[in-house]
Amino acid sequence: MQTPGNATARHRENYKYHPPQRTSWMPGSYGLEWKSTYEELRPLRVLPLVSGNTHIIHSVVTEVSSLSLRPCPLKGSEEATLVCVLKEEPRSRSGVRHTTPEKFFIEACDEGADAVLAIDRVSNEMTLTGKKDVPPSAVTKPICGIMGTIRLVAGMYLIVITRKRNVGSLLGHAVWKAVDFDVISYKKTVLHLSEIQSQENKTFLSMINNVLTTDGFYFCTDYDLTHTLQRLANTSPDFQEMSLLERADQRFVWNGNLLRELAAQPELHRFALPVVHGFIVMKPCRINGKIFEWILISRRSCFRAGVRYYVRGIDSEGHAANFVETEQIVLYEGAKASFVQTRGSMPFYWSQRPNLKYKPKPIISKATNRMDGFQRHFDSQLLIYGKQTILNLVNQKGSEKPLEQAFANMVSGMNNGMLNYIAFDFHKECSHMRWDRLQILVNAVTETQDEYSYFMVSSEGKTVAQQRGVFRSNCMDCLDRTNVIQSLLARRSLQSQLQRMGVLNVGQQIEEQAEFEKIYKNAWADNANACAVQYAGTGALKTDFTRTGKRTRWGLLMDGWNSMIRYYKNNFSDGFRQDSIDLFLGNFAVEESDGPTPLRVQKDWKFLTLPIIMLVAFSICIVCLLMAGDTWTETLAYVMFWGAASAITATSILFNGADFVDAPKLVHKEKMD
Repeated sequence: MQTPGNATARHRENYKYHPPQRTSWMPGSYGLEWKSTYEELRPLRVLPLVSGNTHIIHSVVTEVSSLSLRPCPLKGSEEATLVCVLKEEPRSRSGVRHTTPEKFFIEACDEGADAVLAIDRVSNEMTLTGKKDVPPSAVTKPICGIMGTIRLVAGMYLIVITRKRNVGSLLGHAVWKAVDFDVISYKKTVLHLSEIQSQENKTFLSMINNVLTTDGFYFCTDYDLTHTLQRLANTSPDFQEMSLLERADQRFVWNGNLLRELAAQPELHRFALPVVHGFIVMKPCRINGKIFEWILISRRSCFRAGVRYYVRGIDSEGHAANFVETEQIVLYEGAKASFVQTRGSMPFYWSQRPNLKYKPKPIISKATNRMDGFQRHFDSQLLIYGKQTILNLVNQKGSEKPLEQAFANMVSGMNNGMLNYIAFDFHKECSHMRWDRLQILVNAVTETQDEYSYFMVSSEGKTVAQQRGVFRSNCMDCLDRTNVIQSLLARRSLQSQLQRMGVLNVGQQIEEQAEFEKIYKNAWADNANACAVQYAGTGALKTDFTRTGKRTRWGLLMDGWNSMIRYYKNNFSDGFRQDSIDLFLGNFAVEESDGPTPLRVQKDWKFLTLPIIMLVAFSICIVCLLMAGDTWTETLAYVMFWGAASAITATSILFNGADFVDAPKLVHKEKMD
């Protein structure tokens, strides 16, 4: 590690090195005093500033760019001595891509490894070779990992991660966020395609890029991000010897379809990088002078994945739409703890397809075997997580009421003592800004939460607690209301964990720790936004409460704005987004044949004719109002005629609303329902 003594020579006199002190500084950090406000350093991440064992100067935390430290706003004299805790960014273990007209050569990320993955661009064959076989003439570019390969109309494509950003370190393992990607064709040209095929290939490429540019892809080269701490702690030695791809929880490997060819050859598994989708935040925090790491991980399931209105309920295998596993982790002086919750669409057959109405009416399937998928869903959940308490937050009136009743009846019909069902009408209870009433639900599940407990390992490595059940929360979208409740339950668990670790003193409450409370609330609000963008296309609603602990009028205005954007996207762009996800995850596969693809399906005559008639009629109506005729009766007659024409056409469009929305083309309705 480079110390301040290795910094630029002309500023060397401004630095004084301090050895790490476990009582004051995080392990692996070093103290640094400086008297100047500018200095050139290698990239470093500045953690909270520490002086002695208890005092932290938070106002002077600065950002560090690649080669320069930004000016520090010092209080008082510029000669004041500043003591910082600095932590070096983890070393980047990146690979290299060599390209020739005949092959791709991918070097392994392992340091010192000679292994090279060779991909034949003609036969598509993948083989293991060595660095000596890479031609000197190959064009070389650095990459951060392989997402996988996919077949489109033009042939095979290689998808690689070209840029990453460090999120933090989990138990000594660097966690990265994939920022940029490159989709590279095996073929050197697309001249072999017809004009229609070329256009379809461009559409498929834009679908792949649509998914890749959706924020929230994370990976780790030497740690399994798909499993919780408890699942990893309860594994066998044989499991630990498996490759990351083999041992990963397939529910959360978003590039599993892209890695199929690599997965088929065990010797190539070192090149396969399981990537999760969701949200990860890692924050060094301080309470009572004690520094600990607080981590929040949300893993989105790739089974029955999709967008808001086109993917609801469950499929025949019991996979729920928008299923997310959220784990809160605390690390302190060798001890570690985690608390896991889940969210997911109400697990029975129902749909809510867009039809130009602001809130389409949900429809419950009348299928006679509807209990089968429900049973499969909870059999799986009970096996993985143990006991389940279902927190159903939907309205108990209006169009949501039948869904709540159906859910309650199905849980009752299962007659399983490990399932507990609680219905809480979020909007009714918290109407008129009475957000304090959420405590009613938290108090109602207090005993259950104490029974379920959490996972905890002491600093000596002894498991002192196991989580024996989870809260499965849902609303209609499993976004806004769900995230609020999850943040409250997670805080209560964290209160117990920090007291047990000795970070919080007896009688202290997390809510009283203003600095940590701000970090906590903002992270949960960011989690809500990430999950909402990935499923609904916009940021979450009600995040003002998550960030501040109270509902604000500005928050209501922002909710209205986001709701309008959601309406537009759900009706006029989500079909393309759903197709993009289905293509990326392998729910639809492009065939090798030259036959037509579902993209060639054309809209019927109503799609263009009726909107044109409506616009023309409405425009003429406005013109008649602005340019009056010879008599008022003549003007009124024109206005009434063209106004009636536009109104009738608009009514016809709304009546046939499902024909005018942007619907998915690649996967049939039966498969999606």
